[in-house]
Amino acid sequence: MDKKEKYEELLPQLEALIKSGQPMLSILANTCAALHEKMQWLWTGFYLVSGDQLILGPFQGPPACFSIKYGRGVCGTAWKTGVSQVVPDVHQFPGHIACSSLSKSEIVCPFIEDTLGKTVGVLDIDSDKLNTFDEVDRVYLEKVCRMLGEVWNDGQLI
Repeated sequence: MDKKEKYEELLPQLEALIKSGQPMLSILANTCAALHEKMQWLWTGFYLVSGDQLILGPFQGPPACFSIKYGRGVCGTAWKTGVSQVVPDVHQFPGHIACSSLSKSEIVCPFIEDTLGKTVGVLDIDSDKLNTFDEVDRVYLEKVCRMLGEVWNDGQLI
């Protein structure tokens, strides 16, 4: 099964999880777990906006950075620009924050709360292989992030 087929198979499950009406913390945790399980990445998780930093949210994989400042690293850049970041080699990204020495490539997609139109978090995914992420990943992960933005409830996690 190729990458696109995996996403196509996973998307209905993710939509059901995200639109379940459950607390946002549970939605983020299950979304993260479903993505991580299906795609077998090194690290899959969320960072959520709190003041001038991103705070670690639900994730799957090895321990991660607790917080990331606005505009710093791949996650902070995605937050600042509001644009997904696809990084084929994290060692070539200026200011990359190495939470794990195993990370070689990364994709970060911001999610925007629909009614306010502001970024409220990012979906961060790391791979232990170079060049893991591409346009297919960006398109499907942005779909997931759009769904999250639609159900974001003013920061109420529980």
